[in-house]
Amino acid sequence: MKQRILTAVVAAAIFLPIVIIGGGPFVLMVYCLASVGLYEVLKMREIKLWSVPGMISLGLLWIFLIPNEQLKIIEGLNYTKIDFTVLAVLLFLSYTVLTKNRFSFEDVAFSIMATLYVGIGFFYFIETRGATNGLTYVVYSLFIIWATDSGAYFIGRAFGKNKLWPEISPNKTREGSVGGVICALIVAALFGYFADMNTNLMILLVITAVLSIFGQIGDLVESALKRHYAVKDSGRILPGHGGILDRFDSLLFVWPLMHLLHLL
Repeated sequence: MKQRILTAVVAAAIFLPIVIIGGGPFVLMVYCLASVGLYEVLKMREIKLWSVPGMISLGLLWIFLIPNEQLKIIEGLNYTKIDFTVLAVLLFLSYTVLTKNRFSFEDVAFSIMATLYVGIGFFYFIETRGATNGLTYVVYSLFIIWATDSGAYFIGRAFGKNKLWPEISPNKTREGSVGGVICALIVAALFGYFADMNTNLMILLVITAVLSIFGQIGDLVESALKRHYAVKDSGRILPGHGGILDRFDSLLFVWPLMHLLHLL
């Protein structure tokens, strides 16, 4: 427990000031986080980041993460992110031939999905911070997920009797899941009252409930991935906490949904 607390304090001391500063330092930090996250996913299938498919995946990820306001750099070359994705797919498929199927069609699909899984979430992290009043929305997203996780843990331990999804995550309970959503709603109500969210309170609460639920689904998705590949933690970069994906799995679902639900 001491190690978990120490790691959390040190990580927060590095992470939060950069989020507050924003701009180039923030984008660089997100690139680093996403790159480590991609490494963790590929490692589950024993695909090395410094291999040919690993480097194709990393290159595509870095292109995918380019903020929308910087897209003119690519548009000036008459290429879009979709064009680069198509090129990556062709390179992946060509590599299956060069390796005589040691790198298989399934590996191609996994590499593409790994890149999208990590890339979509972290791309919208950048877009959220770059939006008008973006810092408020980033802090809001962090707090509702922290509230969801904490509420689910403590309420689940106190009142949990019915397992939520024992095949995927045996310790989670339905009572804890509901408790997590309730805690997120309390936090959202405080944000709606004290912060400039520019959203009707009732709409904010409905969106928060959806985000809290999908945040938990994001957690379960990563748990399912780890269980499928018999991995306990996605990585060891955060002692006591696991890897980058172990800390950001819920937020990888929340940040895109904040935009899809037009919260920003």
